[in-house]
Amino acid sequence: MNPLAAASPQKRLTRRRLPSGATIVARRNGITPAVTFMLAFDAGSAFDPPSRPGLAAFTARMIDRGTPEYTADALAEEIEGRGASIEVTSNRQCLTFTATCLDDDFEAMVSLAARMAQAPAFPPDQLELRRHETLTRLAQDAENTGARASARFFERLYGDGHPYAHPPRGTQAAIEALTRDDLVAYHRARVRPAFLTAAIVGDVDEERACDALARALDGWTVDDEAPSRALPAPVPPAVRDVSVIDVAGKSQSDIAYGFLGPGRLDPAYYAYWVMNTVLGQFGMGGRLGENIRERQGMAYYAYSSFDAARIPGPVLVRAGVDPANVDRTIAAIDHEIARIAADGVTQAERDDAVRYLIGSIPRLLETNAGTAQFLVTVEQFGLGEDFEARLPGLLSAVTAEDASAAAAALDPSKAVLAVAGPS
Repeated sequence: MNPLAAASPQKRLTRRRLPSGATIVARRNGITPAVTFMLAFDAGSAFDPPSRPGLAAFTARMIDRGTPEYTADALAEEIEGRGASIEVTSNRQCLTFTATCLDDDFEAMVSLAARMAQAPAFPPDQLELRRHETLTRLAQDAENTGARASARFFERLYGDGHPYAHPPRGTQAAIEALTRDDLVAYHRARVRPAFLTAAIVGDVDEERACDALARALDGWTVDDEAPSRALPAPVPPAVRDVSVIDVAGKSQSDIAYGFLGPGRLDPAYYAYWVMNTVLGQFGMGGRLGENIRERQGMAYYAYSSFDAARIPGPVLVRAGVDPANVDRTIAAIDHEIARIAADGVTQAERDDAVRYLIGSIPRLLETNAGTAQFLVTVEQFGLGEDFEARLPGLLSAVTAEDASAAAAALDPSKAVLAVAGPS
């Protein structure tokens, strides 16, 4: 029996594909009189022009600064006056509007968010304000050992010129050089209905929800040919790659250590998910946390993550340590990686990890926002409308041997390693 279906049957889902290419999915959840909707565009930092790193993130920070009908202040007052919220964020893949409102305000808020996405004003005074804020954040990142280690890790793992290699917020020189014309051109190229996946979850009828968003998007066309959404496949490093970044005056060093794993649609994805849970997620941080943090007391934190995308994603070990413990911590990470690669995952570890992952699924879906994000991901990767019901079975099908095969691909001699802290 499907363990998730027994506890939480999959709810009805309405899906609509618009002539513009936009996809809308909606699910009713009447527990609270609120609605959350997400508008996710394939317009993240992976699509930054090579000469303009940080353009996507800067566009996200400017896109809510007014429309032809509203100044930035008037727009904020309109949203806050309804007790609603609209947040615009970006990551490597997407630029996303996330809005929450009451059912009575749903149509008005959908119309407003769609207008913000369609016709941002990019006012010059707000551009300079956001530029100053972004440069301040970049200066703060330069003093943040965790941010420095992570940025160097991605740079070296993916290699010079790869879209995932540059820092999503950009560089000081690039942000200082950005113009309003850059924002207008990027918006026209990437924030378009053909690149939109929308999810609506909450106390609203599914057909009404889809109708409202379809009306709000009606007439939004972009005549230019859509740019490609394809990203180049990275080449795994052939040898160990070590970077040491001196960040003076800090009391902590941060370590980023890892490898390329599979992409989200690779058949090995679920085996890697289970393996990574054993390595650095389960309990107090899996094997890594048990050894480095609990047993040896060397780290303030130690864990691993696996973030697969349309291209191979990183299996990334993170640790924060006293600078005196950097070498010992790296040796301990090497030891745990080598051990899981050589000995594999035990049956008991596999069972615990699968049980934990299946048990976490309802928690992912307990809020409207969590469900909306889940549905957007399902659509973007083409996982199928029944994916929620199939997911427990996909995890249960991973054997200890499958997880061990994933672990066997991890080789400390080919790890990418970045350490940032005081010399």
